[in-house]
Amino acid sequence: MINSPSRSPLLNNPQDEVSSEDESQENLHATIVETNTYIATSARSQNTGAKEYTRLTSVPVDRYNFAFLVFYFLGMVTMLPWNFFITAEDYWQYKFRNLSSNDSSVLTPRQIEFQPDIAICSSIPTTIFLVLNAFFSHKISLKLRMVGSMIVVLVLFTITTAFVEINTDDYQDLFFEFTLTIVFIINIFSAILNGGLFGIAGMFSSKYITAVIGGQALGGVFTALAEVISITFATDPIISALVYFLVGTAMLIAALVLYTMLSRSVFFKYHINQSHIKANTLSINADHNQTAITTVASNSRNYLQPDWKKVCSKIWMHGSGALLCMITTLSVYPAITVLVKPVHHGGKWNEVYFLPVLNYLLFNSGDYTGRIVSGWLKWPANRPKIVMLLTVLRIGFVPALLLCNITQKHPLPVLFHSDEIFIALMACFAFTNGYIANISCIYAPTVVEEHEKEMTSSLMAAFMGIGLTIGSAISFVLIQFVS
Repeated sequence: MINSPSRSPLLNNPQDEVSSEDESQENLHATIVETNTYIATSARSQNTGAKEYTRLTSVPVDRYNFAFLVFYFLGMVTMLPWNFFITAEDYWQYKFRNLSSNDSSVLTPRQIEFQPDIAICSSIPTTIFLVLNAFFSHKISLKLRMVGSMIVVLVLFTITTAFVEINTDDYQDLFFEFTLTIVFIINIFSAILNGGLFGIAGMFSSKYITAVIGGQALGGVFTALAEVISITFATDPIISALVYFLVGTAMLIAALVLYTMLSRSVFFKYHINQSHIKANTLSINADHNQTAITTVASNSRNYLQPDWKKVCSKIWMHGSGALLCMITTLSVYPAITVLVKPVHHGGKWNEVYFLPVLNYLLFNSGDYTGRIVSGWLKWPANRPKIVMLLTVLRIGFVPALLLCNITQKHPLPVLFHSDEIFIALMACFAFTNGYIANISCIYAPTVVEEHEKEMTSSLMAAFMGIGLTIGSAISFVLIQFVS
């Protein structure tokens, strides 16, 4: 048997105090330890009415990486509403088209304003509830936050899908306002789901946080690919949108089922219990015979409550870098970049694929690549001043993209009258977004104490949420400028 480094039993018996903790959370995942943790083989003894126990000699493991894959998938789903709403550009352009003219090059105010409006309606509730999550999430049960949020998002997303088949031409303004209301409410519960997921991942080893972050980036790539495939096989914008939103609905249902399966596993409940170092007793249903692991925490352990002011003083440089990165990104993407048109007209590439491929698929692929490379290079490591310098230099992408081939008349000249330059700018813009955001999130938890890490993850999410809100507001101003 492979023993833990300390060779101390986790529990002496169900009534005794718990022995000292493992030296690290990673050891908890990687080793089989000598332990006196007990399994309740039956709910109650027929004679005494007390629980009966057998000895558990190994820590639950993540079989077949099931938990890791579920965390990755849930990361994709947390960003699904945002990605699906902004990527379905052809559908929204059709819904808010000019009914009195067949000239599609002349955009209506609703067509121009939809992307910045949807960004604002997404970022404001996201920011508010990410901040609230950092301070008050412990007052609401984990099941309610996760399952309840997913159910609400699923219901509202299903309503959005149903409206694809409803003719809204006669009440475009009402449909516009209704859609923004749906987006606002969805993002409230998406933020609760996002904050809850990061909090859960923080109770496991670091690879599970990496899975969530990677899943969020991969979700954007998946969404863009789904849009490209839907318009390839369905030329009608209504049919392609229906297929597109049905895929999103199916993903939400799958996420709900997978999370329910994960939350019932011994592995999940064991590690959730380990994070609550002042808990008394937890029974975990396991396998088909309803066995249970019961863990008793020591009364001598002290639970340290993190001080958010102290945490902020440690991570403010990391948080500021992530915040400025999001401000820069949302100020032009997607509100401004969707207005960039190909230099040449005609042909399927220019008329059909230019926008979804270069604006959405390229950006999300670059963002995902940046996150992967940052985790591999780990440069500039824990030197937030260098990250901040790179973030400030990145602001230069804003005027550069404004000088591309934007179809609307505006005071700035078209300096980059080239599709190739636009592609290069978008690729670098996306890559740096993923790289800087991820490197900030990776190293922020390394400058705080162990008991402060969960709050650190929540605060970093809040920093980025604030950046999204400010960037969305700037994009609205820029839209007024270019239109």
